[in-house]
Amino acid sequence: MESIKTRRSIRKYSDKDVSEELLHRLLTEAGRTQTMGNMQLYSVVVTRSKEGKKRLAPAHFNQPMVTGAPVVLTICADFNRATTWCEQRKATPGYNNFLSFINAATDALLYTQTFCNLAEEEGLGLCFLGTTVYMPQMIIDALKLPRLVMPVATITLGWPDEHPALTDRIPTDSFVHTEYYHDYSPEDINKAYNAKEALEENQEFVRINHKETLAQIFTDIRYTKKDNEAMSAGFIEALKHQGFL
Repeated sequence: MESIKTRRSIRKYSDKDVSEELLHRLLTEAGRTQTMGNMQLYSVVVTRSKEGKKRLAPAHFNQPMVTGAPVVLTICADFNRATTWCEQRKATPGYNNFLSFINAATDALLYTQTFCNLAEEEGLGLCFLGTTVYMPQMIIDALKLPRLVMPVATITLGWPDEHPALTDRIPTDSFVHTEYYHDYSPEDINKAYNAKEALEENQEFVRINHKETLAQIFTDIRYTKKDNEAMSAGFIEALKHQGFL
């Protein structure tokens, strides 16, 4: 798959429509991805309307691509369908627990990645929104998700109207371990992150935020302990609300 070597997150989209035929084909083909026990523990909510995207936007910090993209896909860990099937077939389901959520979330994320690869091979642009797990209850309410359905991924989708630069990646040797996990020495960390830290845009980011290191950008500004703990609490409450805890 050649496009994976040059893939970019696309946040600006042209006015060209994503046809129902193309979208349905990609959603169908992605259904061939691997899945636990052949259960396909996911559902996809397709949002095309301006009103629907406007309802979703606050959950994603009103990032402009949510309302600007022709299509927004919310991929959910779904044990509601399998549970209902069991109940209607004289079987007693036991999927209202955390392990079942993990299994369904894994299925949903595998499906998401397969869909992304297929869509990009067609020339479509997309952006994976990590904000889906930050305030999930807002998405649950906006999409009227029932018990045992939990949003885990969001994709904005359309034909690209930009060609951003490729983002950096750490070297392969920094994340591949042979036979067993080798913990990181100071020298290993330098090899993994020196190139990233040397990028002009990252050095500028550190400077304008009055920080000493790029790592401080992540700990003090982007993903703070306070925010992580608050959003963790919200996610746990949403899991309880949806019946997984």
